[in-house]
Amino acid sequence: MVEDVALAQDPYLELGVSRNASAAEIRKAFHKLAKKHHPDVNKGDKASEEKFKRMSAAFDLLGDPEKRAKFDAGEIDADGRETMRAYGQGPFGGGAYGDQAGGFRSGAFEGVDLNDILGEMFSNRGGGGRAGGFASRGADVRAHLDIDLEEAINGAKMRLPFSDGRVLDVTIPKGVADGQTLRLKGQGAPGRAGPGDALIEIGIRPHPVFRREGDQLVMDLPVSVPDAVLGGKVQAETPDGPVTLNVPKHSNSGRTLRLKGRGLSDGQGRRGDLLARLVVTLPEPPDPELEKFAETWRTERPYTPRRRS
Repeated sequence: MVEDVALAQDPYLELGVSRNASAAEIRKAFHKLAKKHHPDVNKGDKASEEKFKRMSAAFDLLGDPEKRAKFDAGEIDADGRETMRAYGQGPFGGGAYGDQAGGFRSGAFEGVDLNDILGEMFSNRGGGGRAGGFASRGADVRAHLDIDLEEAINGAKMRLPFSDGRVLDVTIPKGVADGQTLRLKGQGAPGRAGPGDALIEIGIRPHPVFRREGDQLVMDLPVSVPDAVLGGKVQAETPDGPVTLNVPKHSNSGRTLRLKGRGLSDGQGRRGDLLARLVVTLPEPPDPELEKFAETWRTERPYTPRRRS
């Protein structure tokens, strides 16, 4: 059963944006509201659930440039249904085939399916199926989904509510990128020319350890002063669990160690590398013995670090 979603009179008001808002501003407003009113965050809160449905439906309209243009032109209403103005661009000019003499009055079309009327006209002329040219495809439905970095790397399966109120089982492929839109063909609203698609915009939550730099996965790896000077084995986190690394002797902060096959996945599921940048870290709390040693060293063996180019 598909549940109807009651939109606000104006989807711009539903998302809290101006009518001249850019696509980026609309997307940003939707993301902010989605995080606040998502059903997973407000379990059992019917008001938030209804708000999520309304603002998802508003984004479904305003997030599609073609639908937004039609809404702004008055060709469709806030629910995506065609208005009488949509039929007013006919060969006779003026209103819906009908502010001209001899034409139909616009009110004559109320409650009448023009697809049926035009389809019968062409079929009676022997048009060989041309009536199908007037059938419209079902609308696309949209959803936004925030996932963890590990889920983006390894893929995941989850249930997700869409803007039309339905909940679908969704498979997130390995290697999905932040901002990428996944398309589920034929999972949108029904239509005479077939159903639309379900569109899922992916967001990847910030990770406390790893960060993306282009196509690379990067982390900062703290190492002690003795391990940096003498070398040693240290434990490093990876998306697949901790591993042990060998830190070479005389390693300065900024030196990078490469962990093969522990980075991001591409669209074919192939894993890239994880880059661990060493950060030489003093002990906490400060060690008086280390301070005494450093003072002696500064006096007897002063040196000036050279800036790396």
